[in-house]
Amino acid sequence: MSINNEVLTCIHERRSTRRFGDQQISSEQLDALLDAAIWAPSGGNSQSWLFTAIQNKTVLLHLNELVREGFQHWVPDDDYPGKLRMKENSQKAGYNFCYQAPTLIIASNVPNYENAMADCSLALENIFLAARSLRLGSCYINQLHWLRDDPGVRAYLLELGIPREHTICSSAAIGFAAIELTAPIRKQGTTHIIR
Repeated sequence: MSINNEVLTCIHERRSTRRFGDQQISSEQLDALLDAAIWAPSGGNSQSWLFTAIQNKTVLLHLNELVREGFQHWVPDDDYPGKLRMKENSQKAGYNFCYQAPTLIIASNVPNYENAMADCSLALENIFLAARSLRLGSCYINQLHWLRDDPGVRAYLLELGIPREHTICSSAAIGFAAIELTAPIRKQGTTHIIR
């Protein structure tokens, strides 16, 4: 990379964390992450998303059990290997869909909105980059999106304040990384320039 600045360095240093320590992030850090989310671009500047942050360990453990139960009768809608692996892993002892992160931020959006997933994904990337800049670990979590129509999961998310009609886009596991990861090699041939 010939240009170097704080943002580009943060992008290069960001990793997906799947081993978190027990320490909770501070209120100031959570506020900064949520602020980063709402400054993401959205289709037509709709800002129709909702970011629900969960830091209560009992709530997270109960949600994890609902995810485990949901996977028992869930049938993947495609052959993405990660879905099959997560369904299998959900039945193993110690399974935790958000890698025991002390904070989970769920991104949901209004129904029948073509840009719902794109808008929330842009916002989550802001969260991931902000987390890295604050020396926090983060990971993109798909399981709640995959189980978005599961009755048990949806009923509990409604109890937590996520509107019944919202589509669950994705979520972010946040906390202090238990280990520092090295950068995976970038694949070649994934960019194309026409001048």
